[in-house]
Amino acid sequence: MPRLDLQAATRRTARGRWQLLLVVLACAAPVLASYFAYYVIRPEGRSNYAALIEPARELPAALPLRNLDGHAIDARALRGQWLLVAVGSGDCDGDCEKRLYAQRQLREMTGRERERIDKVWFVIDDAPVKPELRNALAAAPATQVLRVPAAELAAWLTPAPGESLASHLYLVDPMGRWMMRTPAALEPAKFKRDLERVLRASASWDTAGR
Repeated sequence: MPRLDLQAATRRTARGRWQLLLVVLACAAPVLASYFAYYVIRPEGRSNYAALIEPARELPAALPLRNLDGHAIDARALRGQWLLVAVGSGDCDGDCEKRLYAQRQLREMTGRERERIDKVWFVIDDAPVKPELRNALAAAPATQVLRVPAAELAAWLTPAPGESLASHLYLVDPMGRWMMRTPAALEPAKFKRDLERVLRASASWDTAGR
């Protein structure tokens, strides 16, 4: 009898593990399917305006982030939304301001899907941010401004050959994976089409808000 009880318990344990695996696969299936459709099953003749990063690069959990008041921010807190990321110096010249404006406009151009996108500006030096720019970025929908050492950020995000880290906008998925980089000479209307594609592909598993 003890041996029969042991065999029955072993069978129940094995059955429970298979059931758990099936539940996990069922939960992950929409995510995997959307990425498979976007990265693998690409209709003939379709081209991306922005560069796809393959494989996508995970957000480093230890990325040392600080807000403009100097308080440490956990990089993992950025997960849960699509991130449209700009990079630059705190003194933000004219080209920098144009990218930040394009970043804001791109989010708004996605219409009702815009609530799934957050704007982030990584400041890669200690230069002060002009009060008028801080006020503009704080206006709803606010841009999250975070300082991070350039070398640390460059271990995650990288520019196109011959360009600087600040030359692009970067798209990061809700799981914290950098997966797309715009050209340096950004044409927002063209990138909008790429942005709409990834939002449609992820609609079955991604929702607005963290």
